[in-house]
Amino acid sequence: MTLRPVVADDAADLWDAWEGTAEADWTYLPMERPTGPHETAAIIDAMASDPSTVAYCVLVNGSAAGVLSLMRIDPANGTVEIGAVILGTPLRRTAGSTQAQRLLMGHVLDDLGYRRLEWKCDALNAPSMAAAERLGYTFEGVFRNAVVTKGRNRDTAWWSVTDAEWPALRRRLDAWLDPGNFDADGQQLTRLGR
Repeated sequence: MTLRPVVADDAADLWDAWEGTAEADWTYLPMERPTGPHETAAIIDAMASDPSTVAYCVLVNGSAAGVLSLMRIDPANGTVEIGAVILGTPLRRTAGSTQAQRLLMGHVLDDLGYRRLEWKCDALNAPSMAAAERLGYTFEGVFRNAVVTKGRNRDTAWWSVTDAEWPALRRRLDAWLDPGNFDADGQQLTRLGR
C-alpha cells in the first residue's frame, strides 16, 4: 500500500472502489455520494485543485481504493487535520484502512515535523468517532453548532495526537500492523485498542 497525491486519473479506480459504498457512508461528508464516473471525476477534480488541502490517494495493488486529506494546514503553528476520509469497499474494515491512516500520521508527525495532528468529525458520526479512538487520538470535546453541513447544524467532535504522544502511539500501531499479528486468514490476533 502507498499514498500519493490524488490526480484526475484516479477517478475511474475510485468510482469502482466507491460504487459499493452505502448512501449512509456519505451522510457526514460535505459532498454527495457520486452516482457515476462523471460525479466521481468532479469530486477528484475539486480535491486535486483545492489549494487549502492536500488529498492523498490510497493505492492498493496499484489501484486507487480511497482518499484521505490534510486540511486546515497551519505550518506556523505546526498543526494539521486529517479529514475527507473516503475509503472504498476494498479498504472498509480492513487492516489496510489502519495502515493508510498510519502512513499519513507518520508523514505528518515524522516527515513534516508537525506538533499536532487533528481529527474532526460530526459528533453523530459514530464510526468516525470509533475510528479516532481506535487509532489513538485523544478526545478533546464537542464544538456545538460548529458548522452547517448539508442544510443542518453540525456539532463537531475534536480529537488530536501531539508530537509527544506520537512515539508510543506509532509503536502501538506498528505492532498491530505487524504481519505476525494476523493469522493465515488475515484475522487479527490482538485487537487495536488503548
